[in-house]
This record gives sequence, structure tokens and C-alpha cells, in this order.
Amino acid sequence: MRTPVIAVFDIGKTNKKVFLWNTAFEIVFEKQQSFAEIVDEDGFACEDLAALQQWIISTFTEICQMPEFELIGLNFSAYGASFVYVDRMGEPVAPLYNYLKPATVPFPYADFGGESEFARKTASPILGNLNSGLQVYAAQFKAFWPEVHQALHFPNYLASLFTGKFFSEITSIGCHTALWDFDLGQYHPWVSAIEDRLAPISEVAFDKIDGIHYGMGLHDSSAALVPYLRSISEEFVLLSTGTWCIAMHPFNDSPLTSDELANDVLCYLQPNGKPVKASRLFGGHFHEEQVARMEKHFGGSFKDCRFSDSVYELKPSASSVFECAFASRNFADFTDLASAYDQFMVDLVGQQIFSLNLLLKDAPVKQLLVDGGFSKNEWYMRLLARAFPGLEVYAAEVAQASALGAALMVYAGDTPKDLIQLKRY
Repeated sequence: MRTPVIAVFDIGKTNKKVFLWNTAFEIVFEKQQSFAEIVDEDGFACEDLAALQQWIISTFTEICQMPEFELIGLNFSAYGASFVYVDRMGEPVAPLYNYLKPATVPFPYADFGGESEFARKTASPILGNLNSGLQVYAAQFKAFWPEVHQALHFPNYLASLFTGKFFSEITSIGCHTALWDFDLGQYHPWVSAIEDRLAPISEVAFDKIDGIHYGMGLHDSSAALVPYLRSISEEFVLLSTGTWCIAMHPFNDSPLTSDELANDVLCYLQPNGKPVKASRLFGGHFHEEQVARMEKHFGGSFKDCRFSDSVYELKPSASSVFECAFASRNFADFTDLASAYDQFMVDLVGQQIFSLNLLLKDAPVKQLLVDGGFSKNEWYMRLLARAFPGLEVYAAEVAQASALGAALMVYAGDTPKDLIQLKRY
């Protein structure tokens, strides 16, 4: 008997993966691929969209020919802040530009209340091409613009390869794109200049074609929140840790303030269109950078350090969320790597506590769920638990959260229990 499966292509900047999930949401097949970057017309590195597309289609064909599986759904989770410009046949007419490429066309912020007010209304810190809507603003002045029938966010473009339909999906629109007016709950007024090139917003999670549920594609950070929203009954904040530590508060619907924006708080949109207030800290990057400095100075490996309750006696350094608090400390103040690492983690978690409090001050919750790399770091978890005695602090583990979220969006059955493993601190 063939096993019903949902296929999800999880497309990151570096690694491209495909997973098959059975209806108990266990991974029964996976495959990974990476591609060398190519360059755009200006010589700036970008995604090799043609190679990626060929791999996705050939892999999909391979899956459909596997005798042990019956495909019942297909979806995509992919990085945001990227547009694909297609003609009426759905063929790309321009490269998939890299969001790290410096912006060259100035945007008229002054016409919309200035940078600060524009950023507040759109919940988008001024980030150049990371504000992907401004990529489309600049595209109006490029030679390929007359050929553009639709500008599609990257996950929605990938979905269009299989549905043949052009739709926008709200999670991509709501990720620091400068497109959405969070005050009004609709496109910002400036978007009227390009709105005829933006695909209509889909009001459904999937399209059923020949018995298969085809999803619209999701922004990966928003997709990663879906398993938690489906599985956790109490109100919570999810702190997803990696290079960036992004805390997402699905139950905080207060308007974004200028002070929050100045401290790297922004908003995403959930698949149901509701805002998710989020705070960001470059925590994983700070950890990698400072550990390298410490290990070079003292020798040894931080992995040999052991947690001690004496850590609680240390005081964090005052610092903004943007600068590493430990970076200005003098190594002469420490006897060895272990004592330096203790202080570093106190400083880092001090910044994380400040970042979390921006979300929690007006919207308390019962649970703080930490996933990703720092959920396995004893210092990080114990210091957080001590800082928030009124919260249940958990290390959470869920396999491939972004891909799982995308799979759940095209599944019509009940959500299985035990999707998420929790360890309380």
C-alpha cells in the first residue's frame, strides 16, 4: 500500500532541501542540494534560478515516480525579501536579485512622512533591498520592466511553477517588505504605483488540482511558527535562535512604536493575516565572533566549559541590541576561557532579555519556547529561566520547522499530537 505524503521544498540561501512527510508528520524521505551562485548584469552574486528550477521540477518528477508514495500535497518554504519578475507565460525576465545588493534607486520617504514614520507604518526598519518592495519600486526604472506581467515573491513564484497561477501570499508581503501598512491592514499608499504588477493576494491556503493540494508558498520564518500555533494551547513567545535570534509574539497586536522600531522590533504577518510582533538580536553571530576571540586568546574550546551557579553572581554589561555587549571587555579581567565565557553568556543573555522585554512589557504570556542552537546551551537557557520566573521556559525541538509549517498548511486533516518536544528549565 502506498504511503500518502506531502512534499515540501525548503529553499534556503545556501542549502536547498526537499522533504516528504507522512500524515503522522514524520519525515520519510529527504534530499539536499546546493548550487553555485551566478552574477546579475552588474556582476553581483545571485541565485542561479534556472538551475534551481530545473532541480525542483526533476526532483518532483522523481517523487511522483516513487512506487511507495502517493503524493497528496506540495508546498514551499523559502527565504523572503526576493522577487521574481515574470512575463505572461510565467517565465522570468530578470535575475533573482540578491537582497544584499546595495540599493541604487532612492525612495521618496519624504513623500510619506519621512523614514521614521514610513518604517513604523510598514513595520520595516530601513534596510535597503531587504525591504523587498523597494526592489520592485526600483525595477520600474529598469529596461526589463515593460516585459513584467507579475512580480512574485520567491516562495509564491516557486508555487506558480506547478499551479500555473499567480498569487501573492500574506506571509511574504508581511516580512519587512515596506509594502504593507500595518495601521490600515492593506497595502501602503505608495504601492499604488506598482500594484498592477503584484499578483492578487490568495485568500486560501492551497489550491486543489487533480486531487493534490498545492500550497501558495510561505516565507520561511513565518512557516516555522505554524507548528507551534497548531500545537500549543497557551499563549507563548517563540524565540527562534541561530545566526539571528528572532523572538515572535503572535499574541501581541499592539501598534509598533518608534522606540520598538529603533531597537530592532518589527512585525511579520501570520498565514491568517494577523500581525506577529518580533524582536531581533544578532545573537548567534555575536557568539561565533566572540568565541573565536576567546579561544584564540586563552586556547582550548568553549565546549569544554561547564555551567556553574556562580554565573548568577555576574552582572551583564549595558549595551544596545545592535552591538555585542562583551566586545568592549578586557580579557585581562579573566583568568581563563571558562570565566570569560561565563561573562560573555551573561552579557549576551542580558541583551536577549532586553530584546524580549520589548515584546512582553504590554502583552505577557505564560510560556517562552526556545528553539534552534541556543536551546541546547545550558547558560542561555538557565539564565533566561532565572530572568523570567513568572514564565514557563522551555527548550523546544521540532524537526525542520519551516518545512513542517509549510506541510501543515496543505494538510486538511487533524494536526497530530507530539509534533514538538519540550524540556522545561
